[in-house]
Amino acid sequence: MPDSLDNEEVQAARPRRRGIYLLPNLFTTGALFCGFFAIVQAMNGRFEQAAVAIFIAMILDGLDGRVARMTNTQSAFGAEYDSLSDMVSFGAAPALVVYAYALKDMGKLGWIAAFVYCAGAALRLARFNTMLAIQDKRWFLGLPSPAAAALLAGYIWVAVDNRLAGDVCRWCAWGITLFAGLSMITTFRYYSGKDINLKKSVPFVMIVGVALAFSLVSLDPPIVLFVLFLGYGVSGYVMYLKRRFFPYRRDRLPDAE
Repeated sequence: MPDSLDNEEVQAARPRRRGIYLLPNLFTTGALFCGFFAIVQAMNGRFEQAAVAIFIAMILDGLDGRVARMTNTQSAFGAEYDSLSDMVSFGAAPALVVYAYALKDMGKLGWIAAFVYCAGAALRLARFNTMLAIQDKRWFLGLPSPAAAALLAGYIWVAVDNRLAGDVCRWCAWGITLFAGLSMITTFRYYSGKDINLKKSVPFVMIVGVALAFSLVSLDPPIVLFVLFLGYGVSGYVMYLKRRFFPYRRDRLPDAE
């Protein structure tokens, strides 16, 4: 009898193994694979495929969090895994792809710009993780790393699709890389879209607008996507200037600490 009691106490003292949720982590793994695939394709000189892979990673990264919330499968493991996946897919991969495509012939200026982007993505993700509990869900503090990666990937896709080359192309890539990297570590606010309720009914005109948006993207995906994310990247600066010079408007946002 004492032996059986001892066994029960030992089993109770052992830490219970915790599993992980499969569904949201499948999307995270897919995003991680796309980031790694983009690096491999850039090493092989297939920059268009690398840019498309980064866009696919962005879509998968947007789905994993929503799927986790909809299925109530959030976990600390999933949050950490998603952050590491983002660093590869939206930090290292875009920096290496743009360096291999346009910056490697610029010497120190080229790899410094790529490093600034990579470091900016790391700092952006670290700040996001530490402020997750206190940050306003409606706004991102600094340009989100997926949007920054899409900005670089969009430019590379446009350049490859239109066969742009030369010093002008390299300097444009250099400027966009620095802009995206520095924008991630600013305190400018960017709209997150997390307050959109997909379960709520919307007017019919909203569905028409979505259909028109898909039609617009299909006309010339590289140019439309690049312009779209460039506009989103500039929107944080516009909102900052709006708050700075029109501080008494009703729609002003609280200043970042």
